[in-house]
Amino acid sequence: MRDAPEHLSPPTKMSLTRRSLLTSAAAASAAATLPRGLMRTARAEDAAAALPAGKAEHCIVLWLGGGACQIDTFDPKRVGDPKTRKQGSAYPAIPTAIPGVEFCEHLPMLADRADRLAVIRSTNHDVIDEHARAVNRMHTGRNTTGTVVYPSIGSVMASELGAAGDNVPAYMLIGMPSVSRGPGFLGPSANFVYLTDTSRGPSGLTVPGNLPAERRARRERLLGRIREDALGRTPEGADAIRAYDETIAEALRLAGPEFAQIFDASDEPADLRNAYGSEFGQRCLLARRLVQRGVRFVEVSHNIAFTNGTGWDTHNEGQAMQHLLIRELDVALAALTDDLAAQGLLDKTLVVVATEFGRPAGFDGGGGRGHHGKSFTSVLAGGGLNLGRAVGETDELGMSIVADPVSVPDLHATIYHAMGIDPHLELYAGERPVPVTDGGHAVRALFV
Repeated sequence: MRDAPEHLSPPTKMSLTRRSLLTSAAAASAAATLPRGLMRTARAEDAAAALPAGKAEHCIVLWLGGGACQIDTFDPKRVGDPKTRKQGSAYPAIPTAIPGVEFCEHLPMLADRADRLAVIRSTNHDVIDEHARAVNRMHTGRNTTGTVVYPSIGSVMASELGAAGDNVPAYMLIGMPSVSRGPGFLGPSANFVYLTDTSRGPSGLTVPGNLPAERRARRERLLGRIREDALGRTPEGADAIRAYDETIAEALRLAGPEFAQIFDASDEPADLRNAYGSEFGQRCLLARRLVQRGVRFVEVSHNIAFTNGTGWDTHNEGQAMQHLLIRELDVALAALTDDLAAQGLLDKTLVVVATEFGRPAGFDGGGGRGHHGKSFTSVLAGGGLNLGRAVGETDELGMSIVADPVSVPDLHATIYHAMGIDPHLELYAGERPVPVTDGGHAVRALFV
């Protein structure tokens, strides 16, 4: 969302003095001689100065893989009918704690907690029918190219902020790995650690119980000799070997019992575990445990169990059981915000609900919905933001944005600013400067 510039106050004098004219001309001349990079930095500093600093220290992204329908969740419209192909929402709407804002009837717990949420109803991009491209766009903020692999938002945070605690990684992925979620040109040090089973830690970080410490030390010495030999024979590969060594060192650091203990939630009260509900909810509980121990960024996927047969990609029969997914989200996100608040972590933790695109108001021949990227919904919670509001507005069927569009770069800029990262920061792909967002601007209303 971009605010219109404020009107300038009328000048106190109707004509310029010779001195003011010379001063203005000198300033303009000096600015023109600045290198472009410094000019960009100056503009970025001016823009950042207009917003209060972000307060969040951690970020949890709940990823609704497949494309969650905006008008069936957080931006309900008139009720339609898949049998007669009448366009509209699949479910009736209910009021929320935000006056004038409604959610679908399957989000009653979040409706009661809407004052903790910012519902961005005008998220948009131009990807039409390709899941992989849309996933990449939402994770990296950019189109895919044949020359540069851009880093994901989680990897940028890992690179810029690092972990907030000892013996934990900066970036955890609870779900299946992909290039879109990876470090791109930032390299292995900004990569994620992933797992698909919340009942135990990542299997690749488990030290075999029958491996004595002495034998492990011998293996590490052997690896050291192999490394030295490789460097002697192929010095041009030093960077790759160094990156490999850093990865091995990180894995060994995380292989101890302290990190593994985080994944055993048996020490949590049974009532709390039950409050989180399904497997997706247990992943959200694990996300809270991870940020509590210092993990900076956690992505939690809500598309593994395929409760409705298709996940959030609700073509055909998936639409008929979509309400089961919506209810899981309602229970899990409500429990997560309650839990973070009880732990004193909600203002320090930005929670983001994101998906690759939305769905159209019309129904297909099988009663489901297609893909729609021109207008869909993202949700923010916690993070010290100004919450309890809807940002942006869509038309009567949720198909077009009629007020305050928020591009994917704008969404990324909002998340970065909340986390204390300059949205105009320049990263480097080799010697090439790459802005951390593709011209994005933070949503002003969430900070002032």
